[in-house]
Amino acid sequence: MSELPLSNDHGKPLSEESGLGTLTMSGWFREITATHSGREALVMHEDGRVTRWSYDDLAERANEVARALLACGISKSTRVGVLMTNRPEFLSAVFGISLAGGVATTLSTFSTAAELDYLLQLSGISVLLMEGKVLNKDFSAILSELEPELAQGAASAQEIRSELRSTRYPYLRRVVAINGGQGQIEDWPDFLARAAQVSPALVDATAETVTPADPGALFFSSGTTSKPKGILSAHRGVALQLWRWRRFYQTGPDARSWSANGFFWSGNFGMAIGGTLTAGGSLILQKTFNASEALTLMHEEKATMAIAWPHQWPQLEAAPNWDDVDLSTMKYLGSETGLARHPSIEVSWQEPTSAYGNTETFTISSIFESGTPAERIAGSSGEPQPGMTFKIVDPLSGETMPLGEEGEIAVKGPTLMLGYLGIPLDETLDEQGFLRTGDGGYLDGEGRLYWKGRLNDIIKTGGANVSPREIDANLLENPAIKLCQTVGIPHDTLGEMVVSCVVPHEGEVLSPEVVTRYLKDRLASYKVPRVVLLFDESELQTTGTAKIKTTELRDTVTKRLAAASPY
Repeated sequence: MSELPLSNDHGKPLSEESGLGTLTMSGWFREITATHSGREALVMHEDGRVTRWSYDDLAERANEVARALLACGISKSTRVGVLMTNRPEFLSAVFGISLAGGVATTLSTFSTAAELDYLLQLSGISVLLMEGKVLNKDFSAILSELEPELAQGAASAQEIRSELRSTRYPYLRRVVAINGGQGQIEDWPDFLARAAQVSPALVDATAETVTPADPGALFFSSGTTSKPKGILSAHRGVALQLWRWRRFYQTGPDARSWSANGFFWSGNFGMAIGGTLTAGGSLILQKTFNASEALTLMHEEKATMAIAWPHQWPQLEAAPNWDDVDLSTMKYLGSETGLARHPSIEVSWQEPTSAYGNTETFTISSIFESGTPAERIAGSSGEPQPGMTFKIVDPLSGETMPLGEEGEIAVKGPTLMLGYLGIPLDETLDEQGFLRTGDGGYLDGEGRLYWKGRLNDIIKTGGANVSPREIDANLLENPAIKLCQTVGIPHDTLGEMVVSCVVPHEGEVLSPEVVTRYLKDRLASYKVPRVVLLFDESELQTTGTAKIKTTELRDTVTKRLAAASPY
């Protein structure tokens, strides 16, 4: 009797992939700015002013940042932090760092003071380029409280140019702020003035030394279940995805892409920057998400593409100016999104949502690109990308599962990270070099991957396994519900009790009983939560992508239940 085939699947060889250029971040940047010279690269509306940069402007500004950084003494693989919203300087900073040979280290502007403190200590950055104020957060003031030396007034212009010596952040030498320079925090124009000390030829020389294997970017996980992990990626991994997103989206030079989601997340970095600029399009930048402002921007700038998280589509539909804008220029918009219901929009483009990826693989490792026939997709999460290999393993033993059986997804390939900060690589990868993702899924005989959710999210209640993802998917079909998260809470007799936490849309009236009845019509009885708790959105800790932090939520639920009545 022959053995069943095992769950292994490979993408085609990387050498056979078309549409690629230089596999460094600086190489990608130099190629796309040269190729699309003269075209508009980005536009931003801010405080009544409109900023437009061509690809030539973008190249010039990034080179200016690179020269200023070299004047500050950064060397190859120096980590340089970028704490900014989606603004022109974010792009000039990140690619200026790459041109100077440094490691672009992106930090979330959603960070609290405690989270920022943790990120600065973990990352070991030497220079921080930041936006002084974002909404009601004054990052200059926050940093000055964390490191009082930054708050000390400078006696002279020369003194402010001296290096910081901090025992709290021992590697940090300089902090620069846009619209927030104070004390020892240098203002952005003063920082850029340093560029005059360095020849453009030195930037060319540093950029030429960068290899695809060098560390190029340090991004952080969103921290939904634990503290954010620092994920270090090689230039090759980031550059591959920047080239690929044009193919995934099938975009052309007519791409005018709106997005307000942070480029400090690898997903939006790849989707918006790669999918737009590789094709010669233009980024329509919005610092922070505001639905009415977003619609006005799309209208005025004749957007052809919109990149948003799922929770933002209903907010766009509910905006007061929904009926007042003309969005008929939209082209690269999935017909299933809320925005596609706008009366001025007619689209047939297929958003490539049949995909799987992680920050550890710098976004997508398995996908079907736009235009793939539905029968080929077959409800899957795509097919392995060139050079990528998947296997499905038993979560406990690590043994490879038979083809078609569910287990844990493991992946390796050219976009796989160099490692987590502070964790030896042999504690991260298995003996074959695969990253075990903690996600459940299976492979079929047609080379398709099927993602089934996080393994550690499964709730074991009364002897049954319950997927919170399935419960939440059903909850979000209720138009009265804005956010939800189902968790398992320890229980004396059940093992774990299923509890759904629900945030209603503003103006909607919900009760736990109404939610429970709603789910009883859709789920088996053992999957229906024993308890439904209603929350105001302000009570929940979320990441910048509106993912609820489940560890904190479990603690909150446990305390609320304990304060109520025995369960």
